[in-house]
Amino acid sequence: MTNTLILGANGSIAQMVEADLLAKPDQHLTLYLRDSKRLENLSDNSQVTLVEGDVLDEAKLQVAMKGQDIVFVAMGATSTPKLIENVITAMKAENVKRVISINDLGIYGEVPGKFGKWNQSMVGSGLSVGKESDELLEKSGLDYTTLRLAWLGNGDDSDFETTQKGQPFKGTTVNRKGVAKLVTGIILDPKLYDKESIGVNRPGTEGDQPVF
Repeated sequence: MTNTLILGANGSIAQMVEADLLAKPDQHLTLYLRDSKRLENLSDNSQVTLVEGDVLDEAKLQVAMKGQDIVFVAMGATSTPKLIENVITAMKAENVKRVISINDLGIYGEVPGKFGKWNQSMVGSGLSVGKESDELLEKSGLDYTTLRLAWLGNGDDSDFETTQKGQPFKGTTVNRKGVAKLVTGIILDPKLYDKESIGVNRPGTEGDQPVF
């Protein structure tokens, strides 16, 4: 049995990952969100533990971290570095090693051309927070994967491609289904993209602004 803690469990990508994992009997999910009623349809599922709480609540987060094998930070990391700081602290306290964290494209100035300038103008100060969050994970000693996501779409195409830290970002968009496919793949094979910060986009979406 693999135990996965999903933070921000009511998000659209998180729910896609949850559906994929709950189709497998060897998966148990601890779903952490501010209002557990939003996922009350899962309250009777034997593979699910619902936890109501804020990620900034250090004590509650550490309790939820007990016995986990992997953590998926699904709400993004560009609001405050305190979010990732709390995750790292709780993981170390409970000896949890593997974490996947969603972040934004452009935190390293890796998005080229007019689209890069447009993205910077849109994300603004979130880029510096995202960079700090990613650097905290890199220095943490944990087995981390940061997903620097292109702008998100809702199409059915789940194709994605990745770029490494230090490489120019490709494309402008990626569908949520593609991100969920990637996250599920990492949870099922935790060695994938271990200790990497990767850019994620859908092939063929290059442009000066997001191409959906």
